[in-house]
Amino acid sequence: MGCETSSKNATGPTPAIAPGGGRVAPAGDLDPRRVAQQLVERFGDGGMDPRVRELVPGFDAPFFQAGLAGYSDAAMRIVARRHGCPFCVTEALLDRALLGGGKGFVKADLGDVADNVPGGDEDHPLAGQIMGSEPAEMAAAAVKMVEQARREAVAYRDIAYTDPVPFMAKPVKERLRDVPDHDLDTHARLETIEQTFATIDVNLACPVKKISSKARGGHWLREPEGAIRILEAVREALPPEIAVTVKMRRAFDETPEARERFLRVFDAAYDMGCAWVTVHGRTVEQKYVGPSRWDPIRELVQRSPERVIFGSGDVWTWEDIFRMVGYTGVSGASVARGCIGNPWIFRQARDVLEGRHPRSPSVQEQKQVLLEHFELAVAVNERWVRGKTASVKHERAERFTGKTMRKFGIRFAEHHPRGDEVRKAFIRVETLDDWRGVLEEWYAEA
Repeated sequence: MGCETSSKNATGPTPAIAPGGGRVAPAGDLDPRRVAQQLVERFGDGGMDPRVRELVPGFDAPFFQAGLAGYSDAAMRIVARRHGCPFCVTEALLDRALLGGGKGFVKADLGDVADNVPGGDEDHPLAGQIMGSEPAEMAAAAVKMVEQARREAVAYRDIAYTDPVPFMAKPVKERLRDVPDHDLDTHARLETIEQTFATIDVNLACPVKKISSKARGGHWLREPEGAIRILEAVREALPPEIAVTVKMRRAFDETPEARERFLRVFDAAYDMGCAWVTVHGRTVEQKYVGPSRWDPIRELVQRSPERVIFGSGDVWTWEDIFRMVGYTGVSGASVARGCIGNPWIFRQARDVLEGRHPRSPSVQEQKQVLLEHFELAVAVNERWVRGKTASVKHERAERFTGKTMRKFGIRFAEHHPRGDEVRKAFIRVETLDDWRGVLEEWYAEA
């Protein structure tokens, strides 16, 4: 588990705090339908800030799926997109794991699983999120992600551990032309830019101790100069057509000094050309305990209206998406834990933007999504497991998926009329047959 999921005492679904607007809850002062209507009136169909549409074509609605460690793999992303999510972020990938090759890079879900390459029809546009300690390693990892590991692994390590400056100074198409023909054919060289991540997102937010203790993630909000060096290295390493974005928490702690350090990094990110910052409403020290605060995010928007800013924290329902946008003025809301087992949050938000009543999923719709999610997850996991034959590999991937999908089933069960019983049934799942058995027993047609 990682940034979004490892806090064992994380607060469950509770409202955020928005002073001046009341505690944001179903009985809050803001009318989410009216907010959605105003967005469409202002920006047109989809209600998305045109500055974002210009930066990332296809990002056409004011919400997206955040990177969730242990959750937001290709399967979860594709399910979300099938229900209206316009943009997704990978889980945070460690720079050294990416440079080391092997499973570290596979976790970015690059490969040939159906349409699951960045640029594929169903998983695009996609942000690749990275996290690390050394500017040169972060820069080289970002290049590797954008190029989709077209070079041999040693080439990217050389970039980081020798002299990266001459390489990074070249436009990306020139870099690709430098690759030997046996490593990357001419067509692949020229097409790589079109078949890659839409943005590279730098994680300066993760509050997990084992991450921050190694000078990663939220740690850098205590050391703004180090954070700025990392952002500069990544921005300079990538071509201008690849947007660099940043994930931050509103401060390391509640002290005035921490707020000033946050602002130092926040301002520097935009000054060097980063496209936007997503700000989570909790501090690093707070982790996931207690409600997030939306008022510091609103203050940022009021302070810098010319900047694209996204908000995060305690977005549990489609109403919360529009309450956050309406209260803070951000360009959109990042949906994290609120979309685990609930891809319908995106469809419901789309419904409201298009003037329809938000549709709750029927039991049959839930069944179809559960089956699709499991089958997609098996396809993704087949790339991880080992097996002498295709059938053995598939069998092992299926068993592994059965165990890892329990956490999704438990959350999906919350939408079922007999949720507690369904949750217990999902806990016992180990194979696709078990999964189908739960669906047949609990999700049969009325």
